[in-house]
Amino acid sequence: AQNVTVDEIVTAYQQACQKLNCKQIPKLLKQIQEFENLTVRIDCLDLKGEKLDYRACEALEEVFKRVRFKMVDLEQTNLDEDGAASLFDTIEYYESATHLNISFNRRIGARGWQAAAQMLRKTSCLQYLDARSTPFPDHSVAFMARALRISSSLVVLHLENTNLSGRPLVVLAMALKMNVNLQELYLADNKLNGTQDSAQLGNLLKFNCCLQLLDLRNNHILDSGLAYICEGLKEQQKGLVTLVLWNNQLTHTGMGYLGMTLPLTQSLETLNLGHNPIGNEGVRNLKTGLIGNRSILRLGLASTKLTCEGAVAVAEFVAESPRLLRLDLRENEIKMGGLIALSLALNVNQSLLRLDLDREPKKESVKGFLKTQKTLLAEIQDSCKRNFVLAKEKNEKEQKLQQSASMPEIIVTEPLEEGLAEDGQNGSASSALEEGEEARETLTASENRDAEPAEDDSDSDTDKEADSGLESKGLSELTEHPDSADGATAPQPLPSPEKLRDQPPALHISEELAGTGGSATSPTSAPSQANERRISVSSPGRGHKIFVVTRVESLPERAAGAARKPAEPQSPAPDTSPELLAPRVNGALPKSAASSATALAGPSPGSDPKQGDLRACESAACDTPLPDRLKDFAQALPESSLDRDGKTESCAAEHELSCCKTERELEELLLEASQDAGQEPQ
Repeated sequence: AQNVTVDEIVTAYQQACQKLNCKQIPKLLKQIQEFENLTVRIDCLDLKGEKLDYRACEALEEVFKRVRFKMVDLEQTNLDEDGAASLFDTIEYYESATHLNISFNRRIGARGWQAAAQMLRKTSCLQYLDARSTPFPDHSVAFMARALRISSSLVVLHLENTNLSGRPLVVLAMALKMNVNLQELYLADNKLNGTQDSAQLGNLLKFNCCLQLLDLRNNHILDSGLAYICEGLKEQQKGLVTLVLWNNQLTHTGMGYLGMTLPLTQSLETLNLGHNPIGNEGVRNLKTGLIGNRSILRLGLASTKLTCEGAVAVAEFVAESPRLLRLDLRENEIKMGGLIALSLALNVNQSLLRLDLDREPKKESVKGFLKTQKTLLAEIQDSCKRNFVLAKEKNEKEQKLQQSASMPEIIVTEPLEEGLAEDGQNGSASSALEEGEEARETLTASENRDAEPAEDDSDSDTDKEADSGLESKGLSELTEHPDSADGATAPQPLPSPEKLRDQPPALHISEELAGTGGSATSPTSAPSQANERRISVSSPGRGHKIFVVTRVESLPERAAGAARKPAEPQSPAPDTSPELLAPRVNGALPKSAASSATALAGPSPGSDPKQGDLRACESAACDTPLPDRLKDFAQALPESSLDRDGKTESCAAEHELSCCKTERELEELLLEASQDAGQEPQ
């Protein structure tokens, strides 16, 4: 029902009770009054101990049709066949519960179990069924077996004390071989024997690898039955996690079977052998298998008739195990000798978090040993606390590592793409990314060239930094006033090599969209420029190196033509010559690159300063071929002149444009020349 209220539920239930002439249940009315959110499943409907006949069960339908529950507790409600059948049909139709407890109802009968089987088969929400001490009548288990063989949503099934020994267990085990949803099966107190019943359980473990818990406590499995179960355990590659064999008259003979099986099991984590007369010999038979096992986390040996000798065997296993979490040794005659062995084992073991021992020390022949036992018990508890602290710290460390591994190590920002999206004149985003890849390749080559000499000698490293600083200075004189297509930016001179070494290791690359009409920005321009990408790089050599790259394209024609172009505020920044970026051999430049560097550096000492400067400029300009449009521009450049003081100045920094053409015509000529120069290398 939708949009119901508590008052409506109470009124409907009271009217149903009046119509069916049955007593109202005060416990139920009190719980209904406490319901708050009726749109979701209520945690529990507790009817434990209330007597429910057929009419009372029919009246409950008015509640179940309006409210759903997680747990419906019908324990010891004296259900008969008719009442159980009516109640199970209602729960199945309205899907009223995910957990159902019908334990201690001995009068359900065949019709009730048939309705319960239909409920299991048709409902898709029931996950837990507790039927403890609710025996199956003759042939009634076949209904449940048929429901469990067909796809059922049931995950946990309690069938303790339901008289399953014999044919009922055969039918149930055959059905559960095909079940893939059931994970926990409780079969305690069913008087299961060590022959036919244990053989059926062994076959069940061979074929069902989805079952995770099997509780067989308080049965008569015996050593012969444990042999059948061990045969099934050998087939459990990924399946059974918990096996409870509490109080099944197991001896040291059965521990021999189990000791041979444990090294073959890969999923078993909890093994409870408590209240079995295993003895010291049984623990010795079990020790080898426990040491060879790689999955046991919890081991129960309470009340297994152990003495100090058996405790020493257990201590050997504890010292060897890197994963054991809990060990139960209560109700055993472990005295000072066994406690010493366990204490020494815990000094080595770093995984055991809980070791259960009797609180009171055992009686000793020597009175002084009682105090020693108390001291050893305190040391054992302290060791467990230490392991708990270590496990907690390890868990926190692993969580931090997982969090740090999930965090992004590199945060990439793409201001260039954002600028290109805002301004369509800068070209497409794909071309900008391609130029970014070229910039990274040029950066890697330049860094490797300077990092190799750094590994040999620090003095040569410093000298080459100075050489590169001189070359950068010569290039900066040619590119004092770069002009972009969007507008001119204020130029700044490059720092000296000494200042470069003092600056933080940052590399600023200004990407020019050469050949596409893009803008060229200065490497030290304001970071607010949208078409600018800045990359911080630390060189792997000694110290930090600073590389200032103003252009990443290698255009030979423009680099050669730059030798004849004067530094003009409205002229585009020329490219560095690819020969200057060529690899050095023993710190020396190639011959062509050395001649260009000599021409840029100025006249050599001993030569005529006037003629040397002019000849250097003319040789640098005439030896390199120029594109057609750059030739036209070169004819418009004036000849070099000397000042009145007789001092020569660099040809790249002192020439001025005295052509008769207007400034606007020169801009158009420069733009066309740069486009032709950018297209020719392709």
